Amino acid sequence: MAVNIPGLIAVIVFYILILATGIWASRKAKKEEKKCTGNKSEVAMVGGRNMNLWVGIFTVTATWVGGGYIMGTAELVYDPSKGLLWVHGLVAFAFNLFFGGFFFAKPMRDNNYVTMIDPFQLRYGNAWTVMLCIPAILSEVFWSACTLAALGGTMNVILGIAPYQSILISASVAILYTLMGGLYSVAYTDVIQLFLIVVSLWLCVPFLMLNPASTDIVNTAVNNVYQAPWLGKIDLTDLWRWLDDFFLLALSGVCYQCFYQRLLAASSSAQAQKMCYAAGVLCFFLGFPSVLIGAVAASTDWNQTSYGLPSPYEKGEAGIIMPIALQHLCPVYISIAGIGAIAAVVMSSMDSTLLSSSSMFTHNIYKKIIRKKASDRELVWVIRISVLFFGVLGICLAMTTSSVYGLMFMSEELIYCTIFPQLVSVLFIPVSNGYGSLVGYVVGVTLRLLGGDSFFKIPPVIPYPGCTLVDGVYVQLFPFKTLTMLLSLFSIVSVSYLTSLLFKRGLLPEKWDIFYVSKNTDIILKDVKESDKETELSPINKEDDVGEIENQA
Repeated sequence: MAVNIPGLIAVIVFYILILATGIWASRKAKKEEKKCTGNKSEVAMVGGRNMNLWVGIFTVTATWVGGGYIMGTAELVYDPSKGLLWVHGLVAFAFNLFFGGFFFAKPMRDNNYVTMIDPFQLRYGNAWTVMLCIPAILSEVFWSACTLAALGGTMNVILGIAPYQSILISASVAILYTLMGGLYSVAYTDVIQLFLIVVSLWLCVPFLMLNPASTDIVNTAVNNVYQAPWLGKIDLTDLWRWLDDFFLLALSGVCYQCFYQRLLAASSSAQAQKMCYAAGVLCFFLGFPSVLIGAVAASTDWNQTSYGLPSPYEKGEAGIIMPIALQHLCPVYISIAGIGAIAAVVMSSMDSTLLSSSSMFTHNIYKKIIRKKASDRELVWVIRISVLFFGVLGICLAMTTSSVYGLMFMSEELIYCTIFPQLVSVLFIPVSNGYGSLVGYVVGVTLRLLGGDSFFKIPPVIPYPGCTLVDGVYVQLFPFKTLTMLLSLFSIVSVSYLTSLLFKRGLLPEKWDIFYVSKNTDIILKDVKESDKETELSPINKEDDVGEIENQA
């Protein structure tokens, strides 16, 4: 396939615009550094905690409306074996933002944390925090790989360049402006990217729907014309699996550092909540173009297009149905606008995950554990090196995947079964301690691994009720992921209560108490904040080792 020169030029112009915005934002970051009396390195993580409300709304929305959401939604609507009813993202992502804003935004912002790992370090200490950081960081890397994979397939179809080339170029631009300006560059480029997403995708929809090769999507929603109805159906045997996937997407989003990075940069908890609610509404409506594109693709006689037969689904290309539809059902200049939209959603999520994973490593591992006396300049360089490292890791993973939606689910599953019950317990269950966290973590990871994985074609060790073999791959119809999460949460609470009781009453010797439960069995984050202002995480954190709070208690 020949390279689409006009399209390539348009994408280059788009990247220059984004890079220029990032450079401008980096200058704003330098001005904020001069205003701060604390650590300058944290300006890159949470800014000056004075993010404009509208910028906050747009950057939260742009982070959620990524390549997995946009292209994954179109993929599921088009897929004859799924359909619209299997698109959880529209409702689940919106619910996730409302849920996070209502329950999590206030306690996290009021305590002036820098990352979502801070409450764990306050409660459990440094050593155990490292283990909790691993799934949190990996989930961010998987998310960035998901968005890059979406862009690679798109540019290959529309521009005629190899996927690895587009992945490398796009990731390099995102890495560059993230290195330069930190959160400010990420947030302000998100505003530009979100504008391009809205304009470009809605510009493409009328041309897609009016293409003579496509029939009425209302008719094909319930009737088998060229393939199964795109509305889809949920069989009774699939209901529990559908609910499992819905709760996974609806709840796991509150465990991403990129979510809290924006909230912690807000000027107050009230503003952080407003950002979540507004972003939830926008996120829901921004999924509509993807639904329509998937519906049009399912309503198209591909034999009448330049794509020909067999159809994209029969060729195994359902995962890139959006760029295929843009390329073969739209005029060239319109398809170029579409590639701009997809590039925008990819970069808006890519930069967020890079900064999030780098923030957790730098602040919670390097600064608190590896180099407690590291200078501010050293920490800035650690952030930059981490951004580069996690960016390369995401690039490598993006080049190995075939399903955008599958990679997004893998990212969500990782934190749903491990981090979500941990975060709920550390914020809302005062009795939770390191012993309960340890057991809950082991329970969550073990049960999830024993349940197998259809994406990696790993057979289950525990065949839950309804486990069936589909096309040589075992599929769990039982909601085992939600069960795993609940059992992990139950383990945290029950073991925490039991160990607190045993140590408090002297039934276990104090020398066995590695988490210092016997010294302070009632440590809760609010008490720490009220009783010792010196150990509170300030807007620009002054504490060298938050993990030592329990030791000092």
